[in-house]
Amino acid sequence: MDWYQSSLSQEIQGHGMEILSVSQVSAIIGGVLDDPRLQDVWVRGEISNFKVHGSGHLYFSLGDKDGQKSAVISCVMWRRDAQQLQFSPHDGMDVLVFGSVGHYAPHGRYQFYVRDIRHAGLGEKHLLVERWKKELSSEGCFALERKRPLPPYPARVGVVTSETGAVLQDIRNVIARRYPVELVVAPTAVQGESAHLEIARALQRIDGMVDVIVIARGGGSFEDLFPFNRPEVVRAIICCSVPVVSAVGHEVDITLADFAADVRAPTPSAAAEVVVPDQAALRESLAETSRKLRTSLLARLDRAGTDLAGLRERFSPRRMERRFNERREALAEITGRLQRGLGSCLALERERLRRAREVLDARNPVQLLKRGYCLLSKDGKIVRSSWQIGRGDRLEVRMGDGKLQVNVEGVRHDQEV
Repeated sequence: MDWYQSSLSQEIQGHGMEILSVSQVSAIIGGVLDDPRLQDVWVRGEISNFKVHGSGHLYFSLGDKDGQKSAVISCVMWRRDAQQLQFSPHDGMDVLVFGSVGHYAPHGRYQFYVRDIRHAGLGEKHLLVERWKKELSSEGCFALERKRPLPPYPARVGVVTSETGAVLQDIRNVIARRYPVELVVAPTAVQGESAHLEIARALQRIDGMVDVIVIARGGGSFEDLFPFNRPEVVRAIICCSVPVVSAVGHEVDITLADFAADVRAPTPSAAAEVVVPDQAALRESLAETSRKLRTSLLARLDRAGTDLAGLRERFSPRRMERRFNERREALAEITGRLQRGLGSCLALERERLRRAREVLDARNPVQLLKRGYCLLSKDGKIVRSSWQIGRGDRLEVRMGDGKLQVNVEGVRHDQEV
């Protein structure tokens, strides 16, 4: 048997053919199924063989019919994704599924791994809304920088909604209770094939007549709220010259009108509370401000009275006279001290001058001459030593009362004496 298998293998390989293992074939199939065209795609079909596993995973087949031919693909949706569904799929349901084709090697089959399921009709509209959202976002319709603040004290509030629904009455009741202002209503259909065009025209009619606009309708299904996803409504909102508050559906309902509006309110009643202040809170605030102003004013008046009394006391005639006398006595005292100080300074200066004069007189050569001394000069220069004089020199002798001309007959120095 081993010989036969070896011989068969050699024969096959001899014809240039390769023998693949099951794992290799499975890997090739998996590689083929990795084609990007089979990844992250939407597929439409009819559900059959639907089962919910005990683990929470969903298993079913998706098939369609094209003339005489039919095709079926096995599908699986893991519990984590199945828990996000808003409805319960069942056999015979026409759906759109989103996911990727994959290969399950242990069972040798390919299947579609589903991440989302939608009703076929609604699914198409969901896709349409997503496409509109991208287009309008690229136009800047949802940009945060274009959002406008609401006026704090509007005089007129516009409402775009159905004239017969409970929404309008709810808004009227809230505004009448909180802050009664003039309400201008632009009635319009809020659902139906042409509702989006009526809503856009209602916004255009009321724009410029009010300080703020509320666009509202009650809760409903995705289909009911679909007109508020239309680009015509979105563009009409962003073209309004006044701020727009969107209150479409319940809090969990989100439409493109909510993204375009300057403010989104979870309900129409909440929108009414947003657009007008609470008069009770305003009265309380005014009363508190009045109390603060009164307290501040009384405090200022009290301080002003105290300051005025002080000024009156400081500038009374008797007080002024007393202060004048005090200043005059102080001035007299300062003047006397200056005069005494000045007299002492002059006496000291006179004594200093006298002593300086005595010193100068004592050092004056003329005074020495008067006491019997004399000055010798030779050729106009003072003779300070006998060594400067020689025999035959002619000297001038200055005395206290005149001058003498002498001739030197001889010179003797102290060491020669």
